[in-house]
Amino acid sequence: MPRPKKDIEKNNKDATTKSGRGRKKELATVTGMKDILPQDQAYWQKVRAVAQKAADDYGYGLLETPILEMTDLFVRGVGKQTDIVDKEMFAFTDQGGDNLCLRPEATAAAVRAYIQHGMLNQSQPVKFFYAGPMFRHEKPQSGRSRQFYQFGFEAIGEIHPALDAQLILLGWSCLNELGLESTVQLNSIGCPECREKYKQELIKYYKSHSKQLCESCKKRLLKNPMRILDCKEEGCRALRDEAPQILDYLDEECKKHFMKVLEYLDEINLPYVVNPYVVRGLDYYTRTIFEYWSNDDEVGKSALGGGGRYDGLVEILGGREATPAVGLAMGMDRIIAKMREKNILVPEMKYDIFVAQLGEPAKKKAMALYERLRSIEDLHPAQAFYKDNLKSQLEVANKLKVKFTLILGQKEIGDGTILLRDMDGGIQEVINFNDIEEEIRTRIKKYRTSKIVSLASGDEDELSDKKAKRKNREEDGIVAGEEDDQEHEVIEAEEHYDDLMGGEDSF
Repeated sequence: MPRPKKDIEKNNKDATTKSGRGRKKELATVTGMKDILPQDQAYWQKVRAVAQKAADDYGYGLLETPILEMTDLFVRGVGKQTDIVDKEMFAFTDQGGDNLCLRPEATAAAVRAYIQHGMLNQSQPVKFFYAGPMFRHEKPQSGRSRQFYQFGFEAIGEIHPALDAQLILLGWSCLNELGLESTVQLNSIGCPECREKYKQELIKYYKSHSKQLCESCKKRLLKNPMRILDCKEEGCRALRDEAPQILDYLDEECKKHFMKVLEYLDEINLPYVVNPYVVRGLDYYTRTIFEYWSNDDEVGKSALGGGGRYDGLVEILGGREATPAVGLAMGMDRIIAKMREKNILVPEMKYDIFVAQLGEPAKKKAMALYERLRSIEDLHPAQAFYKDNLKSQLEVANKLKVKFTLILGQKEIGDGTILLRDMDGGIQEVINFNDIEEEIRTRIKKYRTSKIVSLASGDEDELSDKKAKRKNREEDGIVAGEEDDQEHEVIEAEEHYDDLMGGEDSF
């Protein structure tokens, strides 16, 4: 049934709340979310490329899960008592009555995919790589946004401690490749059985000091006492020094597993610190857990990533009992912020050649040529076909710092040629139009291998000398040889370029 017109008008009016007389409220991004602009993309592309290479090197296949998932997936998987589920999820009921949410993390979704698609029957472990946005409704601040980005790795179906060490190395190597020095903060929180004994001792300790706890930790004492160890408030940090430590409560199997992980890390000389106060904030973790702290972040205020084992999550979400798994997630926003803070520069896209044109027929022919150049492997052409003025096009070419520019005008179309301009020396050469692709391949290859690339021997002053010498020869009646013919072509190209720049409006 159609909605009454009055309701529609009221909703439209509410959606365009006025901030002043006759002025509508400006539309902007949602609080805690941001645009990633073109000028910022070089950093994001670099981080994704490093992560993708690591995934390829270690055999992790790309998994893309929906941004929307059933709310129950995270209630059961992440834990009802966690801050993420209790306070931070973007959850809602859709028009069909389904309880949905924007994914707050990716591990539970990866496990859901593993179960749903019957990957238990594949060779184990099944290894996933992912990269994308996550959503948590928390207070926006430095290093925390409501829409943030992560890349991560998940290995499901294998319990060997070598896999823990490999995952830890994988995340550390990505940071190292990006120029960030970090140390792994490592702990073991054991299995559910030995952890339960530890929790009872921890609650007993903190209850005797409850007056010194911050308000958040007083609530954690009842819901998730191990998170008190991770609190950054000074009062709570002081109390933890005398608190019981989980490593003293590990059973023999958990202790043996943790010691094996340490042995592998020692063998590969990975920098780590055994930190009994690292606990992570998700209920599904077991045994090995870890975080990556920048070397200038002594308290882990903004961890660059983290992960651990989650040997019970597959069973919790309906899969086979006792299916082991381990994974990690890296915070792309925090990594990029740290790279900027450290003044780590990321090379932007480098264009090799610019295609310029003058006149409508030349524009059409140049557009077809540009598509042919795009098909050349490892060649990066650029253009500004929306500009008619040649001078304006060359300004774009200079801004992009291209080595060569191709110039096509009315005369070139008639002659079946094209001008090739060296943007460093400002020298032109006439090239047969049908040979241009092979010519470009050759010139770019020489340029990239740091060989001398010269469209004419010498610089602008030498070219002027050649013009003068040729004039003298012509006056003396001297006939030019083959080398002089080539020189003549370069001079003619230079003179024609001057004509183009001086009289381009006639095209």
